[in-house]
Amino acid sequence: MENIQMLLKQGAVGKPCAPVVAVGDKVKRGQLIATPTGLGVNVHSSVSGEVIEITDDRIIIKPDDEQPEDYVKIAKGSNLEMIKEAGVLGQGGAGFPTFIKIYDGKNDKPVLDHGYILVNASECEPGLAHNIQQIDEDPARLLRGIHYIMEIAGADKGIIAIKKKHRETILKLDALLKDDPAIERHLLPDIYPMGEERAVVRECLGIELEPDKLPSAANAVVINSETVYSCVAAIEDQKPLIDKNLTVRGMIKGGSEAHVFENVPVGTSVQALIDRAGGFDEMGYGEIIMGGAFTGKATTLDAPITKATGAILVTRPFRDLKGAKVGILVCACGGNLERMEDLVAKYNGTVAHVCYCKQAQEMPNGTRKCERPGNCPGQVKNNLEFKKAGCEYIIIGNCSDCSNTVMASGPKMGLKVMHMTDLAMMAVGHPLYRTLKVSKKVDQDLDVVDNVEDNETVQ
Repeated sequence: MENIQMLLKQGAVGKPCAPVVAVGDKVKRGQLIATPTGLGVNVHSSVSGEVIEITDDRIIIKPDDEQPEDYVKIAKGSNLEMIKEAGVLGQGGAGFPTFIKIYDGKNDKPVLDHGYILVNASECEPGLAHNIQQIDEDPARLLRGIHYIMEIAGADKGIIAIKKKHRETILKLDALLKDDPAIERHLLPDIYPMGEERAVVRECLGIELEPDKLPSAANAVVINSETVYSCVAAIEDQKPLIDKNLTVRGMIKGGSEAHVFENVPVGTSVQALIDRAGGFDEMGYGEIIMGGAFTGKATTLDAPITKATGAILVTRPFRDLKGAKVGILVCACGGNLERMEDLVAKYNGTVAHVCYCKQAQEMPNGTRKCERPGNCPGQVKNNLEFKKAGCEYIIIGNCSDCSNTVMASGPKMGLKVMHMTDLAMMAVGHPLYRTLKVSKKVDQDLDVVDNVEDNETVQ
């Protein structure tokens, strides 16, 4: 078994934790090995073995040849205390500590006033399958978790937001929800970014939040479905968050179908997961993305997964643009400018002009948030700028609706449109993001049959 690398910062937010072990220490699976120095969560060893190296950003453990199925259990306490002790963080985004998200520790009170727990079960990024598989296997556990979190957070109502295409999973949930008046489900269209927090609030509650507002402004908390399961594991099984479910997919031997791996030790390398899925396809590949095709980042084979990792995607090889002028359209729903510039370089293009979607509002910390995720006003002005700058191609990172508005004018101006997700979508057998054909409205009655199509494939 390969060495396990436990990063001291498991989410995108916060500070690195401080090790509480030393080189040469023997550790057991589930043992606490690092604690927060600020915003962060406890880190526990995902394997039994020996600490062989500690750096500024990770603890490296050489696993024992024989690995136990059991683990060092966290101490019993209140449900909130056990979620905190277990190191549970958000598993659908930036990895924000869950115990802070659901309880106001500074004022020692719930974060909500008879509000809503909105469970993001949308599996927002295209091509992923592990969240839905987890719900499909044990929907009752999800409902128990929602009740635990509702009690902690001060919510009277729980809503499960799930894409309508997951019909069989929805039917399983509905069979349980008929006897649970405190929780209901809300159906979402299969477009991106239906899992974005403010989009979930808008779809479920009909409240449009400003970009600088959190769901708490709507008296709601949005929490990923896998995070709910991790809370249940902490409360019922006294299990720290040491294992991760994720999807491995793309240019893998045996086809483009999703490989869903459950209970993978945190700290496992990208290489080990690709090998487990069958290894690389003989055609070769372009890049490896850790995370989803929209919000993930290019990674390396030796990189370890974290508690927040949702996927490993292996893309098609890059085509050679031979130095052609490329315009970059940066959208708050996709890659940032640095990520888009990296893609242009991999395509062997030359960045000629950069535009931002007019709804990509800049935040005080320098990041951008969309004013209305999934609802785009149009991109004619930006396309005109690209044309004026002499661009032959434009690469976009837009949501489904923004891509649709780019296509309304870009090709007519002679601009060749590429999407940042193209090579990943080709690799997983998903339609490319171009002309939107799926309705943004979904009938909540499953008995009403509608012809919902995906985004049109435009080569």
